[in-house]
Amino acid sequence: MMRFLLLFSRQGKLRLQKWFTPMSDREKKKIIRDMTTMVLARQPRSCNFLHWKDLKIIYKRYASLYFCLAIESQENELLALEVIHRYVELLDKYFGNVCELDIIFNFEKAYFILDEFLMGGEIQETSKQVVNRCIESSDMLQETMEEYMSKPAF
Repeated sequence: MMRFLLLFSRQGKLRLQKWFTPMSDREKKKIIRDMTTMVLARQPRSCNFLHWKDLKIIYKRYASLYFCLAIESQENELLALEVIHRYVELLDKYFGNVCELDIIFNFEKAYFILDEFLMGGEIQETSKQVVNRCIESSDMLQETMEEYMSKPAF
């Protein structure tokens, strides 16, 4: 089971966070600080797996963003790396070559895509096509609602 997913920039700015287990705000802030310092301090050619407390930390850098995923110690690291890659592929498909600014200005869509893919620390849907169809349906519904709400009610 996954514990949390963090996205942060090369400067250590947190861009997205998803917690799959309940924690206090104080614990979350400490974890975020620890993760950013540990991951950013590593050499570029280092292994993408870390052991931290009782968890395995898997991270991957895409352009200027680090995707950091914490899993329990008995879980498969390569599967976690694939989860990160699949999420990036879904973001790429939606935004068309996703960048840090897409995450900053459309964070609600990034969270929505993540929720369609992962729920409760487990993979909800493995098919990229199914997730993309759900995202497109949601966008269509939102456009329809905006169009409906913009018309005057007589």
